Amino acid sequence: MSLPDKAKVKNRILAALPDAEFAMLSKAMTPVELELGQTLHRHGDVIEHVYFVETGFISALAVLSDGHPLEIGLIGAEGLAGFSVVLGGATSYSETMCQTGGKAYRMQVGALKDAFAQSPVLRDLLLRYALIFQVQVSQTAACNAHHALEQRLARWLLAAHDRSGVPQLSLTQDLIAVMLGVRRATVSIAASTLQRA
Repeated sequence: MSLPDKAKVKNRILAALPDAEFAMLSKAMTPVELELGQTLHRHGDVIEHVYFVETGFISALAVLSDGHPLEIGLIGAEGLAGFSVVLGGATSYSETMCQTGGKAYRMQVGALKDAFAQSPVLRDLLLRYALIFQVQVSQTAACNAHHALEQRLARWLLAAHDRSGVPQLSLTQDLIAVMLGVRRATVSIAASTLQRA
């Protein structure tokens, strides 16, 4: 299998690496297709692989005590699914599910940890991404607590569109309802309100 061409890589972490660090990392990466609805990590499972997203987007979902998921963050080409392993985590604190089809580079956790220890720029980029993801989760929590559903829906659609890399999103109201933690009928009303506005 040929190594990824850095000039064609869309993942912003990988694209920002110096050539030497990218070359070292690319030897351990495998290109994969992400399928709509595919779960990459299950809550509580040991994380064996991480995914540098190239296209499409992935939702990080908290699983509530009643078993229902609630989205806490989105991961697109700016990030990495499973990044908590570089912060000392071994198991997934959330479910990570593909909300669109797409592409990613998959890497075994051991290889990422080795690269993290040897590559100062990669280490800095991953730590900055962890901070940005934490800010995103905090903003999502604040938005969920204080904003009307129409505002939450608008924010989610903008975030999903930014990460999707496509001009139009093909998402069902059922999916959006799960992501926002509301009933489908409520999303339908909120979407109608936005459309009228």
